[in-house]
Amino acid sequence: MNILEVENLTKCFGSLRALDNVSFGIQEGSICGILGPNGAGKTTLLRIINGILTIDSGSVKILGENASIDASRNIGYMPEERGLYDTMRMSDQIMYFGQLKGGDPKRLRVVMNDYLEMFNLKGQERRRLKELSKGNQQKVQIICTLVHEPKLVILDEPFSGFDPLNGQILQQILGQLQEKGTTIILSSHNMPAIEEMCSDIVLVDHGHILVADSMTNIKENHKDNTLLLTTSTELSQPLLLATGSVTEINKIDNLNWRRGFAYKLRRNPMSSNNDVLDAVAMQSQILHFEEALPSLKDIFISYTSQASEQPITEVV
Repeated sequence: MNILEVENLTKCFGSLRALDNVSFGIQEGSICGILGPNGAGKTTLLRIINGILTIDSGSVKILGENASIDASRNIGYMPEERGLYDTMRMSDQIMYFGQLKGGDPKRLRVVMNDYLEMFNLKGQERRRLKELSKGNQQKVQIICTLVHEPKLVILDEPFSGFDPLNGQILQQILGQLQEKGTTIILSSHNMPAIEEMCSDIVLVDHGHILVADSMTNIKENHKDNTLLLTTSTELSQPLLLATGSVTEINKIDNLNWRRGFAYKLRRNPMSSNNDVLDAVAMQSQILHFEEALPSLKDIFISYTSQASEQPITEVV
């Protein structure tokens, strides 16, 4: 079941078409990354989902209900721009935003204390926001987003200002939420974190959806017959090329923990992986073998560089 359904969504600002006939769905309980270069239309899309902006045509439904301020009570939304009050105390701020979303004060306080503990903020509840570091301010903003226990969580650049340790804490918290059935949308330029956490990707550019699919399918569709291989003894590259099973072979640096000789191969499209393995096994024992899947960063660059060749006006 999809918790979010976007169909034929179009949004214009005067003559500027920020979103153009956008359609996709996000499955309940998944973690989805919404990606795109600066000016792609991501912020406009997220604001429409949250009922902050109205649509010109099409529809956006959350749990079957049209996107609106009322429907947004089921959403926890953290925008990229910090929207907290500098002089308000941490605990008062969290409780205030939780109650704005309809949370019960007694339950909010329990959940708030749990998150303060997770983020190592326990004992600092009475500090004002302006007294905190940038990273701790980001933690408060995230807690304000999560404290009312929304069914759909949308985080725009959640790793901003975080060191690797706090980034890992956030990933653990989001993983725990997903296990409880919460749906999470992440919009970030932190490609390694998105690649590690997200099961699905929606890639937006110039107001259009370039791809919306599972991470597995996207990577499978962008494979280029590249193989990584480690052998116990050095291979004769001319002999392997002569078998016709590979069109290119390059020796590469081995991983520190792996013994043997490492190679990067380009398989002949007319051959199978088994053909390559048979040809290699005639020369040496195979210690490791895998298909090299493209990184999310490589896929992102591939899609957006193609889209950038089209003369489309920049969007928000």
